[in-house]
Amino acid sequence: MINEYYRGARLHKGPHGIPHTHPLIYEEKAGTLRIEVMEDIQGENGRIAGLVNHDLTEQGVFCVNIMGAPGAGKTSSLIHIIEHLDTLTPIVIEGDIESDIDALTLRKLGVQTLQINTGGACHLDAPIMKKALEKVTLSENSILFIENIGNLVCPAEFMIGEDIKLLVATTTEGSDKPYKYPLAFEKANCILLNKVDLLPYLDFDEVFFMKGLRALNKTAPVFHVSGRSGEGFADVARWLTAAAISKSKEHIQNSEYALAHTDGHSHTHEHEHKHK
Repeated sequence: MINEYYRGARLHKGPHGIPHTHPLIYEEKAGTLRIEVMEDIQGENGRIAGLVNHDLTEQGVFCVNIMGAPGAGKTSSLIHIIEHLDTLTPIVIEGDIESDIDALTLRKLGVQTLQINTGGACHLDAPIMKKALEKVTLSENSILFIENIGNLVCPAEFMIGEDIKLLVATTTEGSDKPYKYPLAFEKANCILLNKVDLLPYLDFDEVFFMKGLRALNKTAPVFHVSGRSGEGFADVARWLTAAAISKSKEHIQNSEYALAHTDGHSHTHEHEHKHK
């Protein structure tokens, strides 16, 4: 069964309704998966995202799509979250236009990390993830973090196989971001307000920020965190762990229901066959 989250996937188009062109052919070199050729794949993105999520679910992997603007502190937030994980094994896919700086940092911490360089594409997409996951060793009770390209626009529009979207916002960006980039805040399942240690030195209007956020998204938890001090990330890790456990239990229940339905169908068929 494909996660309902992936049904009716939204098509992504550029200016004047022209579909974006996105990567389809890949080259692996020195531990980095580099995208070489661009081709329009938009029509298939939602379908492939659903298949990716289904495969991850079957393997007992919870997937988090991390979004945020450049400099928001996505990687530092990820590192702090990983430090507080107790029962889940972290795996990371790092998305960047160029470089492998963040991937090298995570590998030094002993985290299995695959680097993807898009060479200019403004976000990751489902075909990229499907190909990338062939290079990753997955195991049950893992949490897969996909750090998307630094961008508050395109990543929010593309599902890539995730269970949730985690948005890293920051006090230094200003309090108007939910108003200027509504889709990212609307789609987020979890929001981190990073760099709260700088609040005393900034003209950040948190009431205005939260009013705009809640107009778009009434349910996503908002965590106040500091990438510098590590404040708040233990709570984020606990929330993610609970979400992963909840998904696992739901999957087991669905599997048991499907098995019971199959057994019942087989019995009925056999019974009818005997009376012909």
